[in-house]
Amino acid sequence: MATCERGCVPAVRFCQRLNRLKTLDDDLMVTSMKRCLTMVDLALLGVGGMVGSGLYVLTGTVAKDTAGPAVVLSFLIAGIASLMAALCYAEFGARVPRTGSAYMFTYVSCGEIWAFLIGWNVVLEYMIGGAAVARAWSGYLDSMFNHTIQNYTENHIMKWNVPYIAHYPDLLAAGILVVATIFITFGVRVSSWLNHIFSAVSLVVILFILVFGFMLADPVNWSQKEGGFAPFGVSGVMAGTATCFYAFVGFDVIAASSEEAKNPQRAIPMATAISLCMAATAYILVSTVLTLMVPWHSLDPNSALSDAFFRRGYSWAGYIVAVGSICAMNTVLLSNLFSLPRIVYAMAEDGLFFAFFAKVNPVTKVPVNAILVFGLLMAVMALIFDLEALVQFLSIGTLLAYTFVAASVIVLRFQPEKEKTSSKANSTTSPNTNYNPELSPEASESQIIAQDSGELKEYESFSDKLQLVEMQKTRERSAPGVLKARWEPYLGRLLGNFEPGEVVAFSVLAVMVSSVSLCAVFVFGNNQLQLPTWSFAVLIVVFGSTFLLSLVVIYAHEPHINTKTFQVPLVPFIPGASILMNVFLMLKLSPMTWIRFTVWVAAGLLVYFGYGIWHSKEGLRELQPKDMAARYVVLPSGSLVETVQSVQPNGHGDASALHTTPSPAQSAEEQQAKR
Repeated sequence: MATCERGCVPAVRFCQRLNRLKTLDDDLMVTSMKRCLTMVDLALLGVGGMVGSGLYVLTGTVAKDTAGPAVVLSFLIAGIASLMAALCYAEFGARVPRTGSAYMFTYVSCGEIWAFLIGWNVVLEYMIGGAAVARAWSGYLDSMFNHTIQNYTENHIMKWNVPYIAHYPDLLAAGILVVATIFITFGVRVSSWLNHIFSAVSLVVILFILVFGFMLADPVNWSQKEGGFAPFGVSGVMAGTATCFYAFVGFDVIAASSEEAKNPQRAIPMATAISLCMAATAYILVSTVLTLMVPWHSLDPNSALSDAFFRRGYSWAGYIVAVGSICAMNTVLLSNLFSLPRIVYAMAEDGLFFAFFAKVNPVTKVPVNAILVFGLLMAVMALIFDLEALVQFLSIGTLLAYTFVAASVIVLRFQPEKEKTSSKANSTTSPNTNYNPELSPEASESQIIAQDSGELKEYESFSDKLQLVEMQKTRERSAPGVLKARWEPYLGRLLGNFEPGEVVAFSVLAVMVSSVSLCAVFVFGNNQLQLPTWSFAVLIVVFGSTFLLSLVVIYAHEPHINTKTFQVPLVPFIPGASILMNVFLMLKLSPMTWIRFTVWVAAGLLVYFGYGIWHSKEGLRELQPKDMAARYVVLPSGSLVETVQSVQPNGHGDASALHTTPSPAQSAEEQQAKR
């Protein structure tokens, strides 16, 4: 048994390295970046990230092929589902005002390797997203000039016939990305004002579409004569919801900018709520106008709004719509170029990515190296790759990030908070250090007393030390992660003996596993697995009950109440619903998307184990020598002996430990304990 335990020690230490949490600074407002963004700046960044080409293309596509005029309900339901994820981002952005978005949130609550994988996938998401928007921008502008740019490029420059490579190099898309990258390097204020200009033009065009469109509205287009309001039924509405959900991707740019916000505790939640409401309102009203102007089955999916005005005899309005569409795509492009370097910077700052990207320009206060390198990489992707096959890959990275952020909210809400205070080197307690067996060979007859909350505190008298022993015996019932008093009669015998937060951690894992199992049965049960009806029903009941029971168990514990920053209401139910929705949408993606995802994750693991795990600042912090640590040893008779020793990097105390001289009675008791 002893040999087995010794053999398991390296594996346990390795797992601890993979799951170590990020240590936050005492003052989270101190940063090398420039805090200059107001709530209005952040809200317009969020609107720019969400209201892009989807408003001009996605509305017509979903209305014609999936939901009909009921696309209005699809956008409404998708907006509510997105709100659940947005609230989780808002809480973290206010509580941890650091750049990095989902990567940072996962690092402080779930562990290092999970944070790296989330950041790794978000980086690819932004790169593909920015390149795809640039190609859409180029194609839209080229179509206004009867594809003159494409024809000239194919005839006079180059034309390819290679799989996954574009038919011609899109110089216009690459050029707009290079220009946008240069502007982003000028600083956050320049980026913000550019976003203000494009967002203002886009909002004016949307207002024009709504006013002029409602003037041309015909209620007959929603009547049974044209197929009715919901020609595809409830299933069409829900299928449209799954597609419309991706229209709201982009609000995470607000959380990614939290390190540059003036007052993140207030600005981040307010900006998130305002931008999401504005985006949802725009999508719902524009889809309403579109389906009332012309019959839904006659829409052109590629240019629905322009075509609708053309059909009503106002072709000149199509040019105004085109200007609004280009400005909207510019805001999405800026949003991607703004967020991507900050994710890379956060990973490099923590030592998980190459240190070259952690440098901040002293004048502009932005990570210029990350902006230039990844902006140029994005331009190369837009230049040569056919991104249509890769666009669906965007979804899986986003949904995975949403899932981990929602789980992180639950974990952090019920996690005991560790406070730090200053202390002198020779009179502090350290709950993370190992007990030195040389001080007391009979470890079973003695115990090391550390303070419950894990804070470092100086004790002035022996009576204070005795109070420390009493505090160890009496647990505070109102502490976060502890079973609530009213649930004690029902769950106390089963769950009352666990450490604070331990049951919640296991329950969150149960929520994740049960949600994956439940959604897998829903998605694959009838078709791929061909389950009998009784088996399908039993699995739904089992996994559904496990999911709900896990949420109830989490709810039965004391949460951490913080009145200073925004907190998601109805935890764990809102984050739990967000997890379920995200997992369901992930399982609806194509098998090829999952294969590409697996390959990209494998490449990320090579980077992490080849570089990140060895240069992690959390790992280097663990290797630093600690200060002197005081321990209080309780002898069998109840007497307390204080020992003070230095803590070595490997966790073992120094053999030449200093200790207070006990009284003769205490010495006799100690000798008896040794015998």
